[in-house]
Amino acid sequence: MPSGLVALAVGGFGIGLTEFLIAGLLPQVAASFAVSEAAAGRLISGYALSVAVGAIALTAATARLPRKHVLVGLVVLFVLGNLLSAIAPSYPVMLLGRIVAALCHGSFFGIGSLVARGMVAPERASRAVAVMFAGLTVANVLGVPFGALVGERWGWRAAFWAVTVIGLLALAGIVAFVPSRAGRTPPTAPTGVRAQFGAFRSGQVWLTLVATALGYGGMFGAFSYIAYTFTEVGGFSSAAVPWLLMVYGVGLVVGNLIGGRAADQDRDRALILALAGLTVTLAAFGLLATSATASVVLAFLMGVFGFAGVPGLITRVTDYAHGAALAAGANVSASNLGNALGAWAGGLAITAGLGYTAPLYVGAGIVLISVLVMTVAAHRARSAGRRDRESAVRR
Repeated sequence: MPSGLVALAVGGFGIGLTEFLIAGLLPQVAASFAVSEAAAGRLISGYALSVAVGAIALTAATARLPRKHVLVGLVVLFVLGNLLSAIAPSYPVMLLGRIVAALCHGSFFGIGSLVARGMVAPERASRAVAVMFAGLTVANVLGVPFGALVGERWGWRAAFWAVTVIGLLALAGIVAFVPSRAGRTPPTAPTGVRAQFGAFRSGQVWLTLVATALGYGGMFGAFSYIAYTFTEVGGFSSAAVPWLLMVYGVGLVVGNLIGGRAADQDRDRALILALAGLTVTLAAFGLLATSATASVVLAFLMGVFGFAGVPGLITRVTDYAHGAALAAGANVSASNLGNALGAWAGGLAITAGLGYTAPLYVGAGIVLISVLVMTVAAHRARSAGRRDRESAVRR
C-alpha cells in the first residue's frame, strides 16, 4: 500500500473526528460558554452547512492548482480551524473555528479521492478511495467516545488539541509521501470554472449524484433516530447505545473495504447490490427491532451496506465527469444534502405518530428509489457501451 494513501487516511481520520467528537462534548462546551443546548447544537449544524458550501466553492476555486498543493492547503485550513476551536475565548470564536475546519471537509475528500486514484493502477481505483475513506469510517466508530473520554479527563479543549496534532501529522505525511505525479491534474480533466461545470452536462453524473443523495439520505434518515429505536423499541438501556453505535461503525469500516474491492471488479453491479442490501436491511430492522440479537446484527449490516457503495459512487461520478474535481466535491455535497433530507423525512414520520421504527421504513423506501436510479444508470451505461462498440466495428 502506498504510504501516501496512509497519509490521506490519517487526514480523513482527523477530519472525521472533528465532525463526530463534538457530539460527546456539547454539554461541556455549552457550560463553558454559558450558552443553551440549542446554541451549542449549532456547532454541529453550522459545521454540516459549511461542509456543503466548501465542497463546491473551494473545489471550484482551486481547480487549476496542482492537487497535492491544494490538499496541503486544505489540511492547513483544517489545523487552523481546530486550533481556533481549542483556544476559543468565546462561543462566536468557537463557531468560527468549526466553520473554518468544515470548509476543507468536502474538498479534502473530493480532491483526495482523485489523488488516491493517481497513486495506483486504474483497476485498483475504488480500493484506493476506500483506503482513504477508511480513516473517516474509523473516526465514525471512535469519534463520539473519543470526545467524551478526553473531555471527561482533560476537558473539551484537549480533544481539539488532539485533533490539531492529528492534522499536523497528516500534513507532514501528505507533504512527505504523496507523490507530485498523483497530484497533477490530468491534461484531459476540466480545470476552468466553466469547464468544471460543463462536466455536469453528463446524464450519468446526475444519476450518480441522485443515487448518492438518496442512498445516504435513506441510511441517515434511519440512523438519526436509531438511539430511540434501540431504547424505545428494542428495550436497550441508554448506556448500551454507544456500544451499539460502535457495532454500526465497525460495519462502516468493513463495508467500505469490501465495497472498494467489489467496485473494482464490477462497479455498477456492486453499487446496485450494496443499495439493495441496505434497503432489505432497513426494512428487516423495522420488522425485527424488538429483538435484541437481531438489532445488533442488523445495525452491523446497516453499516456494511450503507458504506459499501461509497468508493464506487465517487469513482463513478469522477469517471463520467472526466476527472473534474468539482464533480467529486459535488458528490460530498450530495451526500450531505441527502443526510439532511433523510433526517427531516424520518422526523416527519415520528411526528406523525408512526413510531420509532418509522424512520427505518422511510429510509428503506428512499434507498429503494436509489436502487431504481442506479439500475437506470447502469442500463444506460451498458447501452452506450454497446453502441460505441458497434460504431467502432463499422468504422
